[in-house]
Amino acid sequence: MEGRGATRIMIGVNESTIRGYPHASISSRGAFEWVLNKIVRSNTSGFDLLFLHVQVPDEDGFDDMDSIYASPEDFKSIKHRDKLRGLHLLEYFVNRCHEVGVACQAWIKKGDPKEVICHEVKRVQPDLLVLGCRGLGPFQRVFVGTVSEFCQKHAECPVVTIKRSAEETPQDPVDD
Repeated sequence: MEGRGATRIMIGVNESTIRGYPHASISSRGAFEWVLNKIVRSNTSGFDLLFLHVQVPDEDGFDDMDSIYASPEDFKSIKHRDKLRGLHLLEYFVNRCHEVGVACQAWIKKGDPKEVICHEVKRVQPDLLVLGCRGLGPFQRVFVGTVSEFCQKHAECPVVTIKRSAEETPQDPVDD
């Protein structure tokens, strides 16, 4: 399925932190749509999109860590309980890729997002890493730390960070 010589773009995705909103974060969706609109455009066969979701380890009981999802059918057999633990997030991105006809893979790892993303970049060797970022000011960053800043310094490939647009920023900018 992957075209020979396809440009491999890894996109770090996470869930929204907005209460009662079990979907992709605003930043993740923004980064993904940016990749589709600005890089892939109509050249869908020239790219392979790699979606990585890092779960922070306090979420217990998730045992599907090393599965790779590449088509909408891959999500059909998943238990409801597991679907609520980040897989619906991967399903969203895989379904969108299939709608537009671009090859993709998606997987989940556990750990500190900064470390895991850099480790996966080293392992998978994508051509580019794309991360959404909340565009927080320096005062807010002190408290949340930014994954994107860490990855720009340490990832072994070029890193592009996509800020949320002003109209997409929630009332509390720390939310996403």
